[in-house]
Amino acid sequence: MNPGTASPTVRPTRSRRFSTRFAVLVATAVTAAAVAAGYAFAATRTAQIGTGIVVIDTNLAYQGAQAAGTGMVLTSSGEILTNNHVIRGATTIKVVIPGTGRSYSAKVVGYDVTDDVAVLQATGAAHLRTVTRGTSTGLKVGQAVKAIGNARGSGSLVSSTGTITALSRTIVVNDDAGGTSTLRNLIETNAALEPGDSGGPLLNAAGKVIGMDSAASVGGGGYRELASTDGYAIPINRALAIAKLIASGKASASVHVGGTAFLGISSVSPGYEYAQPGAVVASVVPGSPADTSGLAAGDLIIAVGGKAVTSPTSLQSIVLGRKPGTQIQITYIDTSGTTQTASATLASGPPQ
Repeated sequence: MNPGTASPTVRPTRSRRFSTRFAVLVATAVTAAAVAAGYAFAATRTAQIGTGIVVIDTNLAYQGAQAAGTGMVLTSSGEILTNNHVIRGATTIKVVIPGTGRSYSAKVVGYDVTDDVAVLQATGAAHLRTVTRGTSTGLKVGQAVKAIGNARGSGSLVSSTGTITALSRTIVVNDDAGGTSTLRNLIETNAALEPGDSGGPLLNAAGKVIGMDSAASVGGGGYRELASTDGYAIPINRALAIAKLIASGKASASVHVGGTAFLGISSVSPGYEYAQPGAVVASVVPGSPADTSGLAAGDLIIAVGGKAVTSPTSLQSIVLGRKPGTQIQITYIDTSGTTQTASATLASGPPQ
């Protein structure tokens, strides 16, 4: 990220409680056309429960925090579309149908970190009203829109109106975990988005979904919110195309399907005191596979399953490429400088 750019600073619109950390995004204009994919989920026309828009509450136990966002109901049996960053790190997920007194636990069907899309399944749900899908093809600057979401994690749905101010926008994301990703071909709107709106619908004048709200701008070089903001939404055609892949179980380099493998460490890049690349164990979750295998803070992991570990990022990639229940061999150098090997059976952990 170039600190000298004049691009606005924006944030994802997940509301995070008991923690003041927010991800920071930088927006820049691009000329690529928005990706469109013609896919529609089957919906039960007679569904009666709710409005098709739900509140998502998550517990982030490993971070000592909670977070909230929004979701869109795709099927009457409780398949729900939201942003990946809404459920990232969640150890439990609850879906609430506003105004009905109904809530459901939910599991993650799959997610795409690259495009910030996730699909959930509400356990035991039936007869839910689904959102009315539109298309993100043929959108125009100046077109009237409405954003609806769980603003500031209040538990109720709030709407804001505006227009489309730009198309084919790109934002570079610095997230809560210190990682960076890029979202492309977004819809930009001046409809005010708030923390908690992530995963909610951007509607056209006919009340049909044309996008999924994802981020909003802040100003002053920090996290101070402006009275008038630029919001960003993922075109609904692309979001639904990714959701279709997830629902069909088609994993890829960017699409993760099913449970997330969990080793149970945080890691950092090695400093000057380490003679080779790898991932240094910063902390170990008590009772985790890493803990039971004997890994400890300060150990330098250099290989997993015969694959070289050159950085914390490569370690994460190797682990996430396995399924929960998989046994792995870990090669590491302990704090005394001795090369060791350990065996660990990966658990099921929070989505990434």
